Amino acid sequence: MSSLALTKAAVLEREEKMACVATELMSCLPAILKGSKPPEYCCEKLKEQQSCLCGYIKSPTFGHFVTLENAHKLLEACGIPYPKC
Repeated sequence: MSSLALTKAAVLEREEKMACVATELMSCLPAILKGSKPPEYCCEKLKEQQSCLCGYIKSPTFGHFVTLENAHKLLEACGIPYPKC
């Protein structure tokens, strides 16, 4: 039983890591850079990757985008609370 639990945990961890695909959020870029209304696809992808947001914030590559004021507005427009990391 314990090996089954470990296997399940490993699969869940792998699935969570696979869910963090920053390129899937490209449709959100205009909303972040220009403050425009986010397309529905952007909000869908953000909701799918909500568990990834802290990782993006801490990333030297993406962190500066996520902390912009428009990023806060984007999350609000999509009904996603800004994460407390």
